[in-house]
Amino acid sequence: MLSKNQLGFLYMFISICAFSIMDLIVKWSDSYPVGQVLFFRGLCGIIPILFLIPKDRYLNFYKTERPFLHFKRCFAGLIAIVSIFIALRNLPLATVVSITFAAPIFTTIFSIFFLKEIVGIYRWMAVLVGFIGIIIISEPGYSSLNLFYIYPIIFCLGLSYVAITIRQLSTTEPVWLIGLFFSISILIISIFSFAIQGWVSPNLKDLFLLSMVGILGGLANLWLTQSYKYSEVSLVTPLKYLALVFAIIFGYIFWDEIPTIKTLFGAALVIISSIIIFRREIYLKRLVSTPRHE
Repeated sequence: MLSKNQLGFLYMFISICAFSIMDLIVKWSDSYPVGQVLFFRGLCGIIPILFLIPKDRYLNFYKTERPFLHFKRCFAGLIAIVSIFIALRNLPLATVVSITFAAPIFTTIFSIFFLKEIVGIYRWMAVLVGFIGIIIISEPGYSSLNLFYIYPIIFCLGLSYVAITIRQLSTTEPVWLIGLFFSISILIISIFSFAIQGWVSPNLKDLFLLSMVGILGGLANLWLTQSYKYSEVSLVTPLKYLALVFAIIFGYIFWDEIPTIKTLFGAALVIISSIIIFRREIYLKRLVSTPRHE
């Protein structure tokens, strides 16, 4: 029988695996419009959530007293997920994953304005180190490749605001309702995209893989939540950096991508920055770890 910490460790590990495989499929799916991939993410992402709705909420599952906050969470989440999908298709896998580790940096900044939190010198130093890491990875410039680096940064911004709204929502709203509204919003926006991007009919193999984007995304978020529920946050959160290892392996196997020293050094700075922020939040008894929720 596994202890609670071991169970939380296991949930975090399989969540990271699911997100990594989902990223792999999204990158592979570049022959399909982004809106079509989002459609499968929204539609199939609802499936795992359906099993979590309590029986007494079957008829009024949609009821909430905080509709506007749900709207803001969904809007920020949509910006984040569209950005990360575009980034995955146009940048090396390890590069995208490295930049996404910067999300706690932006969450720290947003918490000042939206949660009225006081940020001390240690976290400001961590934010500075993280930004230096992002600059090293992205090498700001004006080439077409450089311009795509803005998308994982937009993802971090969107995800950071998602983290703020989830902090607020989780005081009154169940996790399944937050996830359900987000999946429905993805589904709705993707349907509107068909008029612009069209629809490419997938074969059976591609249909299965596209469906897995939604199923894996939905399960990964639920497993992530379960991990934080069962285990000490300080134990399981460092595991999320395994995603970079998976990204390097998948990128090399499927696309012959080899991370540059610049990318790895920048990633190290971003990881160090987020760890400092994380440790300070543990010390201050607050949770800043940013779930992907995508």
